[in-house]
Amino acid sequence: MKAWLLNDFGLDNLALGETGTPDPKAGELLVKVGAVSLNFRDKAIVDGFYEPHLVPKALIPVSDASGTVVAVGEGVNRFKVGDRVNSHLYSRWLDGEPGPDEPAYCFGMPLPGGLAEYMIIHEESAVRAPDNMSDEEASTLPIAALTAWFSLVDYGQIQPGQTVLVQGTGGVSIFAVQLATALGANVMVTSSSDANLEAVKKLGAVAGINYRTYPRWEEEVLKLTNGKGVDLLLDVAGGEGLNQSILATKAAGKIAQIGFLTGQSTTLSLMPLIFRQTTVRGIAVAPRSAFDRMNAFLNEHAIRPVIDQIYALEDARKAFEHLARGAFGKVVINVS
Repeated sequence: MKAWLLNDFGLDNLALGETGTPDPKAGELLVKVGAVSLNFRDKAIVDGFYEPHLVPKALIPVSDASGTVVAVGEGVNRFKVGDRVNSHLYSRWLDGEPGPDEPAYCFGMPLPGGLAEYMIIHEESAVRAPDNMSDEEASTLPIAALTAWFSLVDYGQIQPGQTVLVQGTGGVSIFAVQLATALGANVMVTSSSDANLEAVKKLGAVAGINYRTYPRWEEEVLKLTNGKGVDLLLDVAGGEGLNQSILATKAAGKIAQIGFLTGQSTTLSLMPLIFRQTTVRGIAVAPRSAFDRMNAFLNEHAIRPVIDQIYALEDARKAFEHLARGAFGKVVINVS
């Protein structure tokens, strides 16, 4: 089968080649990949700053895929040939709290990912793809949509009328705007692009703050919330900005720490954290059970993924370059 192989760190070392098509073992599905979508995690793996000591060589990268079951191993009963399925990043995290070793069973590193014509997914890990979505649309769900869903629903427990701040206009952030709006929340967005801020308002956001125009963007958030701060803040930036996130969140509010776009470490000012009694939780996607619940919600509310651009399999490097420049919504690669 055709597959993109990461032979060493750096996009120049990601090469399109051929490798053996895997055979499904007991409990496994062989999936003909229709499309994959890119996440910042995929770029960080290729670039060599996401747990580089754990990256096997050569690796088929990219975790998020959608496709069709073309063969099944012995004992499979959850799915049959012809079913359309999604991959689920944490392949063994099915429900409840995560185990201590969930990252050891992630697609796209260390397990082979979906940037190939075929991939193996265990039947317990696979999620039925929404019938009303194409493979390109469904491929955007496993990390971006599910991270936003888990942050808003399972962790944030957002109720109608509450306020949510979303950072940026990438994949997780756009889904968060759509989902939070459908949940009845008032959504604010920060971005460096006025055009993107106008675009998210069309998706339901009630306010946008350009953090280049307003470097102390947390003060603008307080103005918009009459000095209170937001109920929940989805932080995708990380780095030193976490201190501003704390100041933008209400007393006893919550921060979902999702990303590390501006840095994997921070110097935390403890007094605002203590006095505001802020809860900060790291969010590493969600269990499969949350994926199933989310898909039902997406269908009920007719939410469709926002895709910035779709690339051909041969143009995978261009897709990664697009992600590096920044995307409004998701960057997708059509595999089939």
